Amino acid sequence: MAVSTSPILPGSTIGVLGSGQLGRMLAIAARQMGYRVHVFSPEADTPAGQVADREIVAPYDDLDAVAEFAKRVDVVTFEFENIPNATAEAAAKHAIVRPDGRVLHTTQHRLREKEFLSKNGFPVTPFRAVRTAKEIEQSLATLGPGVLKTASFGYDGKGQSRIKSSADIAAAIGGDETVERIYEQLVDFDRELSVVAARSVDGSFAHWGVIENRHENHILDLSISPADVSPSVYREATEIAQGVLTKLDVVGVFCVEFFLTKSGAVLINELAPRPHNSGHLTIEASMTSQFQQQLRAVCGLPLGSTEQLKPAAMVQILGDLWSNGTPNWPAALTFPGATLHLYGKTDARRGRKMGHLTVLTQSPADAAQTALRLRSNLVHI
Repeated sequence: MAVSTSPILPGSTIGVLGSGQLGRMLAIAARQMGYRVHVFSPEADTPAGQVADREIVAPYDDLDAVAEFAKRVDVVTFEFENIPNATAEAAAKHAIVRPDGRVLHTTQHRLREKEFLSKNGFPVTPFRAVRTAKEIEQSLATLGPGVLKTASFGYDGKGQSRIKSSADIAAAIGGDETVERIYEQLVDFDRELSVVAARSVDGSFAHWGVIENRHENHILDLSISPADVSPSVYREATEIAQGVLTKLDVVGVFCVEFFLTKSGAVLINELAPRPHNSGHLTIEASMTSQFQQQLRAVCGLPLGSTEQLKPAAMVQILGDLWSNGTPNWPAALTFPGATLHLYGKTDARRGRKMGHLTVLTQSPADAAQTALRLRSNLVHI
């Protein structure tokens, strides 16, 4: 369909492909501004569906259902990158899709993503495309120890194995040499960082600075903002992020995840074509949250200020906390600068993201320490 650059005004309907917690927080921001929200999901009673005006339940490969969904909305956006390309293309025949499906196509596939970044001169760790044990063996010999990842459908550490020696290869591929994979040289990093940023229809760009991220079992556990980095690292990371969004012609919110090596180099780890877990703290900490900014960007509205109001930290709340019963929620709120977000998920499985806790204080280090302490108090004894 022909794409209009006219603003999509409040009262219009936002369509969201995917219906997890990111869609939930986007829907809340949209409803605050007077928009209606329709979500499309293979499941019912989802985090986003619970707060949307309409929840369409159908498989992503039901392209007829996707078409009907798109006909009823004014713009379509994503909250989940593993949407089939055919789904995005089917929606684009009937509605504006932002970011464009080409952005999704590049970033949902690790090999395409790394090739795009390398081709355009962005800093990445050395990598090789591999399928067979022999190819992995050759990559190990050439690049040294590395991380083997499936090219598609991986997040939170899924589809990843560390390769330190030839003995690790057989278990990593499980005898299947048909799967497309990427072998990345192991990075000796000091910290993991992210830049969550937004780009609008007219090319306007805004970002929330550099955020430090700490992971447990490959799942984001703690985010701290602002990150304690040098002015040169801050400048380099934010300039790289702007370059990536510009080159991809992103319209929406987007995250660039980085490794800061022990030698001070800034390397791109991964891209996320949507709001990011590390940006959740912007809901309380910034003039404009990443979710309101996503709405502004995809609707062609002016971007909001990303000024940070106070140092902040966010801790993830996983299903593990329910192992001894319902968590002690009042204990998380004993600190007046804490805000609790729960996602409406009823099945508290180990490793499943059930919510997060954000703390605002006078320093990033104190915010992180307080957030971790409050979460430890949640355990029901």
